[in-house]
Amino acid sequence: MHDEIVKQVLPALRMLASRENILNIRLDNSEAILNIQDDQELRDLPYILDDSTILVVDETTNPAEIISDLEVKLSMWREERSYYPDYVWIRGIGLIALAPSAAQLDEMLGQEERDFSIYSGRLAGKISIVTGAAMGFGAGIAEMLFQEGANVVIADWNEEAGSKMAQTLNEALASNRALFVKVDVSDAESVENMITETVKHFGGLDLIVSNAGVLRAGGLDEMTPDNFDFMTNVNYKGYFLCAKYASAVMKVQAKYRKEYFTDIIQINSKSGLKGSNKNFAYAGGKFGGIGLTQSFAMELMPHKIKVNSICPGNFFEGPLWSDPDKGLFVQYLKAGKVSGAKTIEDVKAFYEAQVPAGRGCRVKDVFRAILYIIEQEYETGQAVPVTGGQNMLN
Repeated sequence: MHDEIVKQVLPALRMLASRENILNIRLDNSEAILNIQDDQELRDLPYILDDSTILVVDETTNPAEIISDLEVKLSMWREERSYYPDYVWIRGIGLIALAPSAAQLDEMLGQEERDFSIYSGRLAGKISIVTGAAMGFGAGIAEMLFQEGANVVIADWNEEAGSKMAQTLNEALASNRALFVKVDVSDAESVENMITETVKHFGGLDLIVSNAGVLRAGGLDEMTPDNFDFMTNVNYKGYFLCAKYASAVMKVQAKYRKEYFTDIIQINSKSGLKGSNKNFAYAGGKFGGIGLTQSFAMELMPHKIKVNSICPGNFFEGPLWSDPDKGLFVQYLKAGKVSGAKTIEDVKAFYEAQVPAGRGCRVKDVFRAILYIIEQEYETGQAVPVTGGQNMLN
């Protein structure tokens, strides 16, 4: 019940307290905070400064009542002051810090004091999640989002690589922050927890990139039911779960701030635009993903939630193709799939020649499409090819 309150109240507070620029907010619901009985105990906390401003909201288990109380008190606060409160204390829920940047939140809750520079990138202050972000395409997308000023949740099953990725990003002297959350995108409870942790740490959600995916190639004779289920659960069901739980938070934000747009983006594939020989399980899931995108788009646009897919071409520089031991270039050379090829370079050249642009897709190509989708407010329900001309819409 507590998490359900948090997922409704914090996104509403983020919008209600923000003025021209959207705030980041963070919840401290540690046992020490929950045991505080009065304002004086709160002000005795070591990181609360003498001139810190605190708005107090009475305890209730009804999120609608909490939000209603916040609306009234923040309206009165706004009439009297030209600034938002530093903290909101909701009895029984926790202490919430409010600031223009996530790095400031660290300091306000006594978590870290460090130098940082305010960078007004194209996505400054936005809150984003990238699934499958510990390595490969997802890591590249997460890094570029971070470089443009967004707060990034590195969501992945690989705890070691994901934690290291978040740590590396946080070493930059930036005002935005990265957070690792372990997730299994095929499990509803795990995905819901990912959204909850994002809201507790940053206060809401502006963008989710459903990138996590798996590939087990094979024709009808080779494909096992277990492998088919595995791919379907990650590639298709995982996208549904991300959209389901992310959109719930985004709807709250839209309710309390008119014309505030958010984005759900699925990283699809050129295999979602054209069938793939002896790769039907992957292609089928990607085709289905575009069906979900179009359907979600119609349902969610009234809430200012745009839903789009990006369909990259082959990532030749990634491990799927270029791994020196198990990559597809090696496999295709050994299998004699490319007639006359004698080296890995021959195989790579053959596949690059299939692309009018003469090379494989790169992370920066996909990221430019992501920026386009985020920055425009008119397009939704699209499957955007990023294939160097290999796949053209008709």
